[in-house]
Amino acid sequence: MGISASDVIPLSHARAHFSELAEEVKAGAEKIVTKNGESFIALIDSDRLDYYHQLERERIHLLLIDEVSRGLDDVAAGRVKDARSAIHSIKRRRSA
Repeated sequence: MGISASDVIPLSHARAHFSELAEEVKAGAEKIVTKNGESFIALIDSDRLDYYHQLERERIHLLLIDEVSRGLDDVAAGRVKDARSAIHSIKRRRSA
């Protein structure tokens, strides 16, 4: 669902018509509230917000899985270092 020009409203309008806006949002609309002509906040349904948070968690999990996969590929290819020597090397570079 895209945002149309009618979904962008000034803060003063949002204050004056909050109940109406809440009903529109609950029915599926999303609203962008502006302050001084710039986007300020968004009004979205709480279920949709939960869904967006779930998508973000899933994205983070996929990124972590990708990192683990690359790490395992490095191990399989022999691109490994002893942890103590790697930490020592990092400390030496930082102090230089």
